[in-house]
Amino acid sequence: MNSKPCRLLQLDVLRGLAVFGILLVNVWAFAWGSLSLRYGTLAPDAPWLDRAAIFFVAAFAELKFYPIFAFLFGAGFALQTRSLKRQLGTWPAAQAAYQRRLRWLLVFGLLHGFLIWSGDVLASYAVAGMLILPLAAARLSRVRNRAWLVAGGFLLFICLLYPFGARVSPQAIAEELQTFANRYATYTQGGLAAVASLRARDYAMQLLYAIVMLPHIIALFLLGILAVRFGWLVQPQRHRQLWRWVLLVGLVVGLPFNLLSASATLWQTLSPYQTLLNEPLFGVLLFIGGPLLAAGYVAALMLAGPFMLQWLGSWLAPVGRMALTNYLLQSFIGTWLLQGPGLGWAARLSPAGMLGLTVLIMAGQVVLSRYWLRYFRQGPFEALWRSLARLPSAYKPN
Repeated sequence: MNSKPCRLLQLDVLRGLAVFGILLVNVWAFAWGSLSLRYGTLAPDAPWLDRAAIFFVAAFAELKFYPIFAFLFGAGFALQTRSLKRQLGTWPAAQAAYQRRLRWLLVFGLLHGFLIWSGDVLASYAVAGMLILPLAAARLSRVRNRAWLVAGGFLLFICLLYPFGARVSPQAIAEELQTFANRYATYTQGGLAAVASLRARDYAMQLLYAIVMLPHIIALFLLGILAVRFGWLVQPQRHRQLWRWVLLVGLVVGLPFNLLSASATLWQTLSPYQTLLNEPLFGVLLFIGGPLLAAGYVAALMLAGPFMLQWLGSWLAPVGRMALTNYLLQSFIGTWLLQGPGLGWAARLSPAGMLGLTVLIMAGQVVLSRYWLRYFRQGPFEALWRSLARLPSAYKPN
């Protein structure tokens, strides 16, 4: 393995885990777009394997790995800006170099969103990174206070945004289902021009949604910065008691909620007109419950023993070291396999088949990442990103 220090191995494993967890959720949107019903609908007599596939993704992946990915971006921000400061000598020089890095990430994200897949997160991460860049040299107390302020404000906003007591009429549900069916037909059977037009409209809407989500992303970034500067991530052995508490909360609070939320999602998929379980309300509360279980995943890895960490590292660390390349490659592969301009498999695959395809893509990326890193220090998009940003030759991203 090339990730020699234990702390770097843990970060690479987490990145690899996050990349694969995001694919578990994104694969559905590759087929139907990022603004449609995520899992579509199932017939009441759908096979149990299809039900299990949707329940598994909703319970253990949806809104769990996106927070981990954002958290790790914040951790990388802290490590990389300090590395640049050591090499360039001053914080202004380090911030200018990192600003170039973020600008090119924004370019990658916009191209990805408009040309490949409308669910891109890179542009949002770039903008969020630019907004927190002045905090690179800030005192811990300022970063901590800003994290509390942004997180609290976002949760209050989400609660105020939800129309408590409102009921969706059967007619509105029917219209939504028809819209979904039309979009599904376009993405899975449409030609190149039709899919490109719908994707561009979807991404324009996604950018507006990203503005609403920026506080959530920034809060996770700031938490990642704090995790590095307090040593929680880089010296986990010194904070085992903290990670035990995080794991306990994730299992006792996060896991039951996510199981209940997944049940509501599955029921809504099987019976779109049901009103007993308020699935939209669970969707709002998932912004709390999802990250809690995600924190449990992180804690479990931080508490893993050396043998388990090395075993996980042999499979996941190469994927994590090429996180940008693998994230973009998933979009290329997924849209080509599932959408109409490519092979259009989404029109024929069941939910269980979609999950099986996801596992095959993961396995392929493990093999590809391990092979690539035998001969190169970075993934191809990581190397391009570094070259375009004109980073110092001695710069080593963490």
